[in-house]
Amino acid sequence: MLLRTTLAALIAIFLLAGEACTKEAPTPAQTAERPERVAPTPADTTQTVLQKTFNLKGNATFPFEIPAHAAQPHLHGIFESTAGRARGQASDEANIDFLIMNQEQETDFANNRESETMFAVEATHNQAINFDLPPSMSQPVKYYLVFRSPEKSKDSKVVQADFRVDF
Repeated sequence: MLLRTTLAALIAIFLLAGEACTKEAPTPAQTAERPERVAPTPADTTQTVLQKTFNLKGNATFPFEIPAHAAQPHLHGIFESTAGRARGQASDEANIDFLIMNQEQETDFANNRESETMFAVEATHNQAINFDLPPSMSQPVKYYLVFRSPEKSKDSKVVQADFRVDF
């Protein structure tokens, strides 16, 4: 009786093991249907995007990149513009436009084609910015900070900008 029970148990184990070994690997079509995963990046990851004082007469564009798999990229910073020279008068004469663009929008902008922007602040000489960027999925994503002097303005402006992005 003990021999029959042991034999039956061994047969059952072999049948289950054989069943487990015949499982097929997923096909490429099955793996393509899986959604992309965005993993959180390590805490306290900060990247300086722009920390500069510069002269602005027309447009100034500053590219930056979000690494792949950034779940919650957040851009924050401040800028201030003055008319004529650094530490000059902050007034309506110093007003500029500030834009955040993705790759496609910046290409259109650079080629003088009409385009929307992800974010825009118009006609201001100082502004604090807090903006959540979309997750970057499996590829890095390039964005642009654009500072634009109004077309009718002939005077140069001095812009002091300090921007960072947290992941």
